Amino acid sequence: MCTLEKRGNIYLLTLTGSGEHRFNPSLLSSLRAALSSLLSSSHPSNSALITCAEGKFFSNGFDQSWVRTAPPSEHHIITDLHKGLISDFLSLPMPTVCAITGHAVAAGCMLALVHDYVVMREDRGFVYMSELDAGIKLVKYFTVFFNEKIPDNQTRRDLLLRSARLTAHEAMDRRIVDRVAHGIEDTIEEAVGLAEEVAATVSDGSKLAEKRKLMFPETWRHVSAAAGSKL
Repeated sequence: MCTLEKRGNIYLLTLTGSGEHRFNPSLLSSLRAALSSLLSSSHPSNSALITCAEGKFFSNGFDQSWVRTAPPSEHHIITDLHKGLISDFLSLPMPTVCAITGHAVAAGCMLALVHDYVVMREDRGFVYMSELDAGIKLVKYFTVFFNEKIPDNQTRRDLLLRSARLTAHEAMDRRIVDRVAHGIEDTIEEAVGLAEEVAATVSDGSKLAEKRKLMFPETWRHVSAAAGSKL
């Protein structure tokens, strides 16, 4: 599922295993439980969180096999939990860095980009909003998030209306990611360096979290109601 490891003042949240890390109730609940410990407990000053994943995928989005087998009355569960996960990241009282170590698709792409900073592996993986290709409706809070996160109309158009698959360098050119690195280890190492750099500038984590919510007010409005959602 996932692990949360403390390395000095840096926390490393890892989606474990060699699968696609698709979001079903079990994985989403596991991720939210890991973040709950950071939201509810004290932590060292100048802390930061890095999220990464093992294997080929960072996350391939919602678990469509779960959707196909679950009763329609339960489909809201994964969206509620995913909204809650996004609200958790917006609420974290520390800088967040995503190390995109593999494909980041649909809901997985949104999770990657909700971080304050993004480092992406250049030799494998892409960021990709697959809903158009898959014939799946883009839910409201996704659209709201991308409107606020990516102000460049052409980039937002290419992601949402053309389902462009952006490599690390293409994503960096479009200012979606901040840095690129080669291979999993180098990507995580680059993310650690960036996390330590930005963490050193934060003296009050709670003020950081409030500013983050103000940066994305409509996203926060759509996801905050799900903050208490649990399986």
